[in-house]
Amino acid sequence: MTDAPLVSAVIPAYNASRFLRETLDSVLAQTHDPVEILLVDDGSTDATPEIAKEYEGSVRYIRQDNKGVSAARNRGLAEAGGAYICFLDADDWIYPDNLRLKVEALEDDPASALALGWVEVTDEKLEPTGSVLEGSTGRVRASRPLSREDAAE
Repeated sequence: MTDAPLVSAVIPAYNASRFLRETLDSVLAQTHDPVEILLVDDGSTDATPEIAKEYEGSVRYIRQDNKGVSAARNRGLAEAGGAYICFLDADDWIYPDNLRLKVEALEDDPASALALGWVEVTDEKLEPTGSVLEGSTGRVRASRPLSREDAAE
């Protein structure tokens, strides 16, 4: 994709070393290009900074004092340069076509402001449990497109 819009993946992390490599690898494996990855370390005391260093050049590492997940997401959003934002938690994993399919959906319907995907729940060994957004059925679609004007209401 030569003229594809930039997607910024914003990943807040606090003591996330256990799953961080899988999360970062899943974003780096995306079929959509270009993607910038912003890892916002919210004052971790584990190996999160060392793992981030392994991805130097592919992941933009931002460290801040511990302020909570919302502050970390907001920091990543403030520093993101993408036309689209993908928020991931540091223990999330996305399939390789995730961003491409979401960008295509948004580009096909410019009135839309959000693209969703299903969540597959796994156990601690990353084995699927069979749960998918408990209580949700069918395709989720807004009754009307969200806009900046809607947000101001």
